[in-house]
Amino acid sequence: MAGNSHGHTPAAWTGVTIAFIGFCAAAAFVVLAEPIGMFAGLAVAALGGLVGLGMRAAGLGKPMPERQRG
Repeated sequence: MAGNSHGHTPAAWTGVTIAFIGFCAAAAFVVLAEPIGMFAGLAVAALGGLVGLGMRAAGLGKPMPERQRG
């Protein structure tokens, strides 16, 4: 996958970093037995995906191939 620049964009790095932080926070709150914190961490992880999609829509991600465009 490294040969085709898969994931080497600001949108991908930002989205994955935010999601990683959210999953780490959710895991910590699972260990602490705090369900509200776990759900907040999962919400942050989901936000990471939305941020990545938004940045891709803003032109900071890898463009879609011609055959997949409408």
